[in-house]
Amino acid sequence: MAGGGFTTGSSDVVFEARITAAVVISCIMAATGGLMFGYDVGISGGVTSMPSFLQKFFPDVYKRTQEHTVLESNYCKYDNQKLQLFTSSLYLAALVASMIASPVTRKLGRKQTMLLAGILFIVGTVLSASAGKLILLIFGRILLGCGVGFANQAVPVFLSEIAPTRIRGALNIMFQLNITIGIFIANLVNWFTSKIKGGYGWRVSLAGAIIPAVMLTMGSLIVDDTPNSLIERGFEEKGKAVLTKIRGVENIEPEFEDILRASKVANEVKSPFKDLVKSHNRPPLIIAICMQVFQQCTGINAIMFYAPVLFSTLGFHNDASLYSSVITGGVNVLCTLVSVYFVDKAGRRVLLLEACVQMFVSQVVIGIVLGAKLQDHSDSLSKGYAMLVVVMVCTFVASFAWSWGPLGWLIPSETFPLETRSAGQSVTVFTNMLFTFLIAQAFLSLLCLFKFGIFLFFSAWVFVMGVFTVFLIPETKNIPIEDMAETVWKQHWFWRRFMH
Repeated sequence: MAGGGFTTGSSDVVFEARITAAVVISCIMAATGGLMFGYDVGISGGVTSMPSFLQKFFPDVYKRTQEHTVLESNYCKYDNQKLQLFTSSLYLAALVASMIASPVTRKLGRKQTMLLAGILFIVGTVLSASAGKLILLIFGRILLGCGVGFANQAVPVFLSEIAPTRIRGALNIMFQLNITIGIFIANLVNWFTSKIKGGYGWRVSLAGAIIPAVMLTMGSLIVDDTPNSLIERGFEEKGKAVLTKIRGVENIEPEFEDILRASKVANEVKSPFKDLVKSHNRPPLIIAICMQVFQQCTGINAIMFYAPVLFSTLGFHNDASLYSSVITGGVNVLCTLVSVYFVDKAGRRVLLLEACVQMFVSQVVIGIVLGAKLQDHSDSLSKGYAMLVVVMVCTFVASFAWSWGPLGWLIPSETFPLETRSAGQSVTVFTNMLFTFLIAQAFLSLLCLFKFGIFLFFSAWVFVMGVFTVFLIPETKNIPIEDMAETVWKQHWFWRRFMH
């Protein structure tokens, strides 16, 4: 079963390809790694605002949220390092795992790495949901984090390598789309489980992660590894057979030769991490690192992790705060679909730049409203202003969802040459998880310290991102993955100085 045929590639490199069932199924299966990651991101914030969960594991925080004293600042009632560690331990573990995942992905392939991630997700979910003590809860989160490290290493690379060039952006964004769907489902689950009587709703929320975990594990057993990975590891005939299967055309020789040439270069590189710092690899490396730092410094994960807590802080009651985060989760999913449609048409840069303007305006408005209207010790924000904050949060989430969210993963996964692709993706995941960890661990404390100024802090970062994009991020749409050096980096006004 194949869709319409087309040629893929730049004007001087043309590869034939059809949108085959094998490609679509492989991408859907692999992208469930994003579903798992998203569910974990979304579930944390909801669970940490459930009184039964706080009472069991964080009695100090529970006591503070129940005491309506004038001494407690609105911005500080959830400020607790252990509570932040529950959320951020996952990202610390992912950070460490991402460095181990690079050689695993290169030696065992993308498929086996995704399978390993699925198994870690299953074990981590069982431990988290059944935990009776904080130490077991954190240990479960650490195993989930290791799964995230392996999945985020393998899945974006798998998607970029298996997709035909002309729709590579759209198929790669399936990963980010699944992250947003995972967050949305987690918000819905939290909304329902918060109503469960008996104080075990949080266990149901955490146990729900077993579904995407099993989906990823089963999917990893079904799909073929990518031709690039198979050929790089010496399985040339199998790689050629898989390439024929996924492209759905007879003439796969030009693309096969392209991958073969790249794999020969890759196999000459014995230490990909050392090669990564060489001059010709610096452009994709710098872009990858900066995009991960910027992605986190928009403040998106702060809003997604802690949306229920944030809305509670703004005076919404518990049920309404979860409801508000369901709305933001829905916006996230719908607007990621915008990116799927436009990324291979309008290009990467247009989406990134438009979003910078939208994110900057919405963050500034949120900061000004909170600064003017939410006092430290007042009971709540008035209904009109509270709704304005929710609308601005949705505007912010929308612009992130069609730009820096998906493209933060897409651009690094498509711009490294084959010999350093696993190592480059490893640095990408490491940087992302490092800054995700720092923001997750520090956000509630920063909210307490900066108060409304936290949103102005993030908006300043968005301004810097816009300037960086204008001058330094090149357009990569419709460029074959193994031809980035010649077609993109050597033609760029700034990066070409490194390409010798």
